[in-house]
Amino acid sequence: MKLDAIDLRILDAVQKDGRITKLKLAEVAGLSPTPCWLRLRKLEQAGIIAGWQARLAPRRVAPFATVLVEVTLANHRQADFERFERAVAGIEEIVACWSVGGGVDYFLKTVARDIDAYQRLIDRMLAAEIGIDRYFTYIVTKVVKEDGPLPMSLFSPG
Repeated sequence: MKLDAIDLRILDAVQKDGRITKLKLAEVAGLSPTPCWLRLRKLEQAGIIAGWQARLAPRRVAPFATVLVEVTLANHRQADFERFERAVAGIEEIVACWSVGGGVDYFLKTVARDIDAYQRLIDRMLAAEIGIDRYFTYIVTKVVKEDGPLPMSLFSPG
């Protein structure tokens, strides 16, 4: 789907405020409400808007630790990657996983009640024999910026 300037304004607005009113979105997009709403639905149907969710402030509920983990697998056959990825998909404390090129195979973003709980997670993963050769732990001490909106310039020509 080719996006025009109006689509980009709509996407920029809804990723910054998912609860924006139809009227305000139409104003930002420079359209009347009905055509704006139709464009929004078209973006959803095309899969460009992947979903809607609330962004939580978990530290207001309970303290927790965010831990980033570098993982290198022992073997590098397709089946090894698939086994690891299936296992990771089923672990709720792993909130993000990226397969990367370079000296390691994966980066994980994990959350745990505390460092002891994180260590129990790692122990479970190692005991499950999902192919981990080495892992390195990085404890997040301060969130500077997280999950910001995508810059619309990524989708604009030039």
